[in-house]
Amino acid sequence: MHSDKNKEVIDDGEDIEVADDINQFPTGLGRKYSPVVAHDVNDSAVVEMTSIHPGSSSSFPKHDLKKVKVGVQPNMASEEREESLANQSINGPQRESKLELFGFDSLVNILGLKSMTGDQIQAPSSPRDGEDVTITFEQPKPTADKSGTWMGVFMPCLQNILGIIYYIRFSWIVGMAGIGESLLLVVFCGSCTFLTTVSLSAIASNGAMKGGGPYYLIGRALGPEVGVSIGLCFFLGNAIAGAMYVLGAVETFLNAVPSAGIFRETITRVNGTDIAEPITSPSLHDLQIYGIVVSILLCFVVFGGVKMINRVAPAFLVPVLFSLLCIFVGIFSARHDRPAVGITGLSLESFKNNWGSSYQMTNNAGIPDPNGKIYWDFNALVGLFFPAVTGIMAGSNRSASLKDTQRSIPVGTLAATLTTTGLYLVSVLLFGAVSTRDKLLTDRLLSATVAWPLPAIVYVGIILSTLGAALQSLTGAPRLLAAIANDDILPVLNYFKVADGHEPHVATLFTAFICIGCVVIGNLDLVSPTSTMFYLVCYAGVNLSSFLLDLLDAPSWRPRWKFHHWGLSLVGALLCIVIMFLISWAFTIVSLALASLIYYYVSIKGKAGDWGDGFKSAYFQLALRSLRSLGANQVHPKNWYPIPLVFCRPWGKLPENVPCHPKLADFANCMKKKGRGMSIFVSIIDGDYHERAEDAKAACEQLSTYIEYKQCEGVAEIVVAPNMSEGFRGIVQTMGLGNLKPNIIVMRYPEIWRRENLTDIPATFVGIINDCIVANKAVVIVKGLDEWPNEYQRQYGTIDLYWIVRDGGLMLLLSQLLLTKDSFEGCKIQVFCIAEEDSDAEGLKADVKKFLYDLRMQAEVIVISMKSWEAQGEQQESVEAFSAAQQRVASYLEEMKEQARRDGTPLLADGKPVFVEEQQVEKFLYTTLKLNLMIQKYSRMAAVVLVSLPPPPSNHPASFYMEYMDLLVENVPRLLIVRGYHKDVVTLFT
Repeated sequence: MHSDKNKEVIDDGEDIEVADDINQFPTGLGRKYSPVVAHDVNDSAVVEMTSIHPGSSSSFPKHDLKKVKVGVQPNMASEEREESLANQSINGPQRESKLELFGFDSLVNILGLKSMTGDQIQAPSSPRDGEDVTITFEQPKPTADKSGTWMGVFMPCLQNILGIIYYIRFSWIVGMAGIGESLLLVVFCGSCTFLTTVSLSAIASNGAMKGGGPYYLIGRALGPEVGVSIGLCFFLGNAIAGAMYVLGAVETFLNAVPSAGIFRETITRVNGTDIAEPITSPSLHDLQIYGIVVSILLCFVVFGGVKMINRVAPAFLVPVLFSLLCIFVGIFSARHDRPAVGITGLSLESFKNNWGSSYQMTNNAGIPDPNGKIYWDFNALVGLFFPAVTGIMAGSNRSASLKDTQRSIPVGTLAATLTTTGLYLVSVLLFGAVSTRDKLLTDRLLSATVAWPLPAIVYVGIILSTLGAALQSLTGAPRLLAAIANDDILPVLNYFKVADGHEPHVATLFTAFICIGCVVIGNLDLVSPTSTMFYLVCYAGVNLSSFLLDLLDAPSWRPRWKFHHWGLSLVGALLCIVIMFLISWAFTIVSLALASLIYYYVSIKGKAGDWGDGFKSAYFQLALRSLRSLGANQVHPKNWYPIPLVFCRPWGKLPENVPCHPKLADFANCMKKKGRGMSIFVSIIDGDYHERAEDAKAACEQLSTYIEYKQCEGVAEIVVAPNMSEGFRGIVQTMGLGNLKPNIIVMRYPEIWRRENLTDIPATFVGIINDCIVANKAVVIVKGLDEWPNEYQRQYGTIDLYWIVRDGGLMLLLSQLLLTKDSFEGCKIQVFCIAEEDSDAEGLKADVKKFLYDLRMQAEVIVISMKSWEAQGEQQESVEAFSAAQQRVASYLEEMKEQARRDGTPLLADGKPVFVEEQQVEKFLYTTLKLNLMIQKYSRMAAVVLVSLPPPPSNHPASFYMEYMDLLVENVPRLLIVRGYHKDVVTLFT
């Protein structure tokens, strides 16, 4: 196997050149794992390992080669050793790997580290003998500063949630609804956002996220049409909310400093209460002028990027928190320090009087008036208060700027939600006990009235809280729009595309234009409910996404956030719909109609995209009905289900009336998550189809009955063919429909072939494996099937993976599926990787751990260096097996040579010409011996061992390949030999 190419050809034909400057590689990609020189057990074994030095300017250094001698024959002349070493040095990278038999394609390629920094590239699995496989890296892209949980999620969510409603309308709500119903109101609205946060946490922790926040999550779960329609509505909601916050800040400022108004104020006199006071409202033109100026200033801050926003955000949040502290201090000291009309201090009498509701008519200013035109009830208060609990998506909107989305979004969003909900509940009790009901209903700034030591502190808190919320809205909305544009679904949005690591300046300008347009309108009484509706539409989409993914429970659904259930997500979605209709059925219809129009436009004009959404997964579970919808395209890794084709025909005889090995059915069930999926049980009857058709029908009924008895979800098929090889070749080509074709061939390892002298088995076995490779089917061969546990036999210990070649993640996924079964749930996973130098071990271990973390898989990583592999001693039993295999191979080879001399033909095996290089055969035997010794050393107590299946060398006889395999499985009681195919079955992204 050669590895001297300077570029790697990706599936789409793009060439990626090797980077010139190694120093510019990031930590995860700058490490170089060099291939190892192959050696033969009978000749000199000089392993030449190259390491890239920091100062080198080439990926393949031409000097300072590090030479390590392993197992040198003492009788070898020094001149021969020098010549051998010189030849290897000249060849440089053109040398064979120790693991050539397994199609070893370098450790970096095994890990697929390129896929950790972007979309996964479909790359072939282990190559056939003689193929060239290399791995290269493109120049790394500059990465922007990333935010953590506190600055990236908690603070933006807290600033968005804790807004103007709390300061200027919350005490009024307590006066109108009473303490009892106000508590119910907070719990009702808070439950909606809490359940949405739980759903958001589940989806966000199910893999790495790109930019776009809730749009990215909804689109990947419900499809591009739904994602884009809800995402654009949520973008509009954020942009309009920014205008609402700006107007709230300006209005509060003009109320606090009336002299700052340029135009005359509007004065509204009130009546109908014991405390009749004038209420002043700023001029519309003042709101427009100041609002435009403030919007432009905030846009300049947003243009500074996330780094600038993180610096400015504390300046907005700290005074807000200080103002809250002043309010609570003022409430506890209200009666003693500053007695005022209507302020009773904390009083049980006031608490009792304010417990019940007092719904009534009010004027436009919200002051009780018998002649007023507005009547308030609980439903109307839901619409007024609900904007005070929105803002939970502020952190996820900035998902592209977070260091660890899987941790930051759940922790930060949930912390902000619980903090603000607790604050609201406590405030209901305190406001209800500190003043009379008339004071609650007439003093819109009661929070400022009771604040200690000065009301001005609360005015500052109101202005900064609203400006902070506006800043977060103007930050999240452009990034959301840019993420939608980058997915290239709608061509009309191409103007808003932005490169990775760059700020969305065009999207920011567009957001500012919408925000300023709403500020110019000045009256958001018609627009604000629509903004709230858009938030609720987005929340419902997040809940429905989590509901669908949780209900389908595909193998890719492994969120790190464990506190979720499809029932909670369904309740959250229903709550969102109910709240929408409680607020306004008219605005609900308008919002849903707008989302439907966008959906229709995307479905007509948008480009198709396969994001592995939940609906595709549902199609798999509704197989026949949805087969036409699935088509014949490649399956996305998130929608990948194992569909095993279980080869029931044994290498020997089964008891009468037992059409399939009992443990094969048990193993097929172990490959499904919670029993979901389909298995195809196939057996072959030798003979002529016309003569044995009835026998095949009877055998099929018998096999179906047996599958039902074993409670295995699957179907039975019987094929009549002249022999096993021809029958299997027909099966592997034709079995299944569309994407419901079997993708894994499961069969038993022929352990009996030598014991019972079944000389036809090697050719059949190798032919089946080759047919699977040609048909691009994965292969799982079970050795020790008689010892495989049933569902009642609990296993303890470990599940050990010897990850030698890149297999699309199949071996990792199989180990995870085994853990979902009762028999293996007490086991832990160990991943063994081979490093080629001791210095590579720690770096490789860190890379594998990061890779497994991003895949949401928990496993212990063990790195074994080549030196330790070579240094380990051989067990007597294994050495004897190795010697016996050598003797048998030599005998086979001698027989073939003798037959060729007699017939005057080239070497023939299994009816085909072969070319046998004796040194290569010795090397393959030695490779499998060392791997077998490693398994016996480290996996003695393992419940099951998984190892890569080496492809049969095309120029070796089948009997030779069986010798390699027998040596590999020697003294390993329970072994799964796995080979992937040209598709990834796991993905890093949500």
